[in-house]
Amino acid sequence: MAEAFRIRGAGRIEGARGVRFSFDGQSYRGIEGDTLASALLANGVHLVGRSFKYHRPRGIVSAGAEEPNALVGIRRDRSRQTPNVRATVQEVYDGLVAISQNRWPSLAFDVGAVNDLASPFFSAGFYYKTFMWPKAAWERFYEPFIRRAAGLGVAPDRADADCYSNRFAHCDVLVVGGGAAGLAAALAASDAGASVILADEQAETGGALRGEKTALVDGKSAWEWAKEATETLAQRANVRILTRTTAFGYYAQNMVALSERRTDHLAEPPTDMPRERLWQVRAARVVLATGAIERPMVFPGNDRPGVMLASAARCYLNHYGVAVGRRVGVYTAEDSAWQAAFDLKGAGIDVSAIVDSRPSPPEDFVERATALGIECLTGHAVTGTSGRLRISSLKARRIGGTAIRDIACDALLTSSGWTPSVHLFSQSRGKLVFDADSQRFLPGEGPQDCISAGACAGALSLAEAVEQGFRAGAAASGKRRRKPVPMVTEGASWSEGTLGPAEDAGTGAFAKAFVDFQNDVTAKDIAQAVREGMRSIEHVKRFTTTGMATDQGKTSNMHGLAIAAGILRKPIPEVGLTTFRAPYTPVTFGALAGHARGALFEPVRRTPIHDWAKMQGAVFEDVGQWKRARYFPQDGEDMHGAVARECRTVRESAGVFDASTLGKIEVTGPDAAAFLEMIYTNPWSKLAVGRCRYGVMLREDGFIFDDGVVGRLAEDRFHVTTTTGGAPRVLHHMEDYLQTEFPQMRVYLTSTTEQWAVIAVQGPKSRDIIAPLVEGVDLSDATMPHMSVREGKVCGVPARIFRMSFTGERGFEINVPADFGRAVWEEIFAEAQKTGACAYGTEAMHVLRAEKGYIIVGQDTDGTVTPHDVGLAWAIGKNKTDFVGMRGLMRSDLAAGGRKQLVGLKTIDPRTVLEEGAQIVADPNEPVPMTMIGHVTSAYWSENCGRSIALALLKDGASRIGERLFVPMPDGAVNVEVCRPVFFDEEGGRLHG
Repeated sequence: MAEAFRIRGAGRIEGARGVRFSFDGQSYRGIEGDTLASALLANGVHLVGRSFKYHRPRGIVSAGAEEPNALVGIRRDRSRQTPNVRATVQEVYDGLVAISQNRWPSLAFDVGAVNDLASPFFSAGFYYKTFMWPKAAWERFYEPFIRRAAGLGVAPDRADADCYSNRFAHCDVLVVGGGAAGLAAALAASDAGASVILADEQAETGGALRGEKTALVDGKSAWEWAKEATETLAQRANVRILTRTTAFGYYAQNMVALSERRTDHLAEPPTDMPRERLWQVRAARVVLATGAIERPMVFPGNDRPGVMLASAARCYLNHYGVAVGRRVGVYTAEDSAWQAAFDLKGAGIDVSAIVDSRPSPPEDFVERATALGIECLTGHAVTGTSGRLRISSLKARRIGGTAIRDIACDALLTSSGWTPSVHLFSQSRGKLVFDADSQRFLPGEGPQDCISAGACAGALSLAEAVEQGFRAGAAASGKRRRKPVPMVTEGASWSEGTLGPAEDAGTGAFAKAFVDFQNDVTAKDIAQAVREGMRSIEHVKRFTTTGMATDQGKTSNMHGLAIAAGILRKPIPEVGLTTFRAPYTPVTFGALAGHARGALFEPVRRTPIHDWAKMQGAVFEDVGQWKRARYFPQDGEDMHGAVARECRTVRESAGVFDASTLGKIEVTGPDAAAFLEMIYTNPWSKLAVGRCRYGVMLREDGFIFDDGVVGRLAEDRFHVTTTTGGAPRVLHHMEDYLQTEFPQMRVYLTSTTEQWAVIAVQGPKSRDIIAPLVEGVDLSDATMPHMSVREGKVCGVPARIFRMSFTGERGFEINVPADFGRAVWEEIFAEAQKTGACAYGTEAMHVLRAEKGYIIVGQDTDGTVTPHDVGLAWAIGKNKTDFVGMRGLMRSDLAAGGRKQLVGLKTIDPRTVLEEGAQIVADPNEPVPMTMIGHVTSAYWSENCGRSIALALLKDGASRIGERLFVPMPDGAVNVEVCRPVFFDEEGGRLHG
């Protein structure tokens, strides 16, 4: 099809290569540089979709990211289908395939449009009122129906074939927005020598200047100035320009997340190029030059295809060379829409009338329009439109009058003013200030190092925006700008506009004056929400769903707020403001996941002994990111048989266990002991060099955070172990306190988890096994008692040998450099086999420690457990005056009765093994809901005890020893006896040999 609405000589992409694309199976022609929206409009296509609830015909409204209507599906092949793509952002390329959404069987004839006829039954709050009764119908009918109806596009049914990437970057100044203010800020900041990143969501910089035709900057057109400014910035080594890049989230400490579209505009993307890249930028200062968003007018029939924003029509004409119609009407309440009319008229397009709700718009506008032959209806309102799939006429009348004019048009441009785009500023936790004179929320006090400039900061002219940009860029760089600000000759300015309908017709009983186009929210819906008791805009939002569509209310929020405030007769700030949340515009899951997909979803960590264990037929389990040997089956053993054999062997002879996954942190420095005094409940200053101590770490609230054994290697050096899964968070916890609470301490923290392979040899014969291999260390009980650490050599390799145990047996944990881990393991295992010892896995380790009542943090604790609750009060230094969590432990509720405490459970039938997580009750016949007094944390079959054992957290457990209670199980309640949480060698003599 020919581009009937492309005007020769009108745009800036004329002469570019032609491309072919299709929309709903119909082939069209476009030009490289077009967006899908501009290309469709060039071919006379206005109908692009259907609304969510009423399935009303919808057309293109905007020319940018604020688009609420023109959402399409983009298909490259069956594995590359992306729903809900904004046609105003998607660039055309040769072979692009786009499909409309939310319609059946076709866009022009949609059966779902019957909902529009039934709209009186689908008013605001319909879902909340209707789907509550009868209750039995929810799961059977309502929920499946709602889920089928939810959404606009169709989600892909195949795995995403594209790849994604992410990058981290730092800069002195991050400028968000490449319009006039953003370019000015980047020029000023880079002039001062600051490193600058400039990000803009469009394919090229310039922002709103794409639609500007008459403004001059330094004697040249504003667009030419923008291009020259961009070229200047691109040549500077201290500047990085990111186009097609949306800043979608502003987080703590000036971290801004950017999503860069890398290949969505290419016909044949390189296979090695990521489709999108996630940038995580940490900036010393941020300049927000995010502009302002034009609001549509609110009036009956304002959603008809062909009704669009005046700035969009101006952009399509002046940048893309596309006329949005042949006979165009304008309905406005502010100044900038008049310039759109003048530009269209200058391009030879008939402008049938300018309807301005203001009684006295600027006289020079009226005079100029009259001279051009454009009828001006001031003090008038548009009360309706006609046309089935596209507007064919508008109805206008004087405000307060009765006579109605019917004016033919095939497009209607509207503008009720401009809303500063304060989304990112609000995300930064900045406070917004309401300017009553202009009826706008503007940036106020900000908690982060951030400056707003241009239209987002309230500028009402291009000159003001450029001046603010240069000033902001200079301030962000820490320098004063010495160069003069360019002279700007205005082509247009922005006035304050209006909010809500121009007259009461928008909230009439049968009027459909739309506020939120995508979610079909009308002015009368908002009025109904207020009548039904909604007083906060957050409640109005949820009751009506205004602002909850994919555009997040960019064009609708302020209208909805003003309508609610007007009905409540309250100032707008008293009604509130909806919360601006990330992302600013939708972000794909692929961009957020980056490389973390499939096998790369999470790194797989393997110990140096992994391959040896695999060769021995070990069965592995995932523990955090680690692959750990769970058990070593022999001769067809199942897990229970193998674990029973391993546990028995460890108690009778010895077992060798791969403990390399334990977290290991080196704490060094003159204040290392003092630092540990604050981090752990235990005392450390008097711990002798060469000795170890079990340590308990708390959160501020007094609950157990982690535990582990700490060995003192020197006066200023400690070897700290943590739980396998807790290593990263413990290091983060320590580093956080070191940097924020104890910065005066001379302490250095180093993660050494990967540096050391750890071989645990546990059991009565453990010393006999390792003695032939150890050099330079006396392993006798007198010289190296339980809880000691020595440095020497094992198999000729430098090693740290810990005399410690997690089984209750005499035990040693040998730390050797990871590169020698397997070789040393094989030597030790060869000696172990001479004594009848075996390799054992994590399952046996769990059973052995439970036999001794040793807890596993995260299994026998749940984030609400204190040291007192699990019998570790002895680990709290009696003479300590302070440590992390000490004040938390002093809370009255942590010392009150009725807390859950660690106990053991023995089933009356010793063969019954309880389920972990099962609840404990006193009366199994109590009606549901039963009173739960505790739960099982660990439960196993113990070969060494000849029965099942379990650990549990039980209300007032210490005082319940000997009681009979019940554990409800799938096959009935199990009778249990409460006992002490030690089932084997209660005296602990085996630890010392």
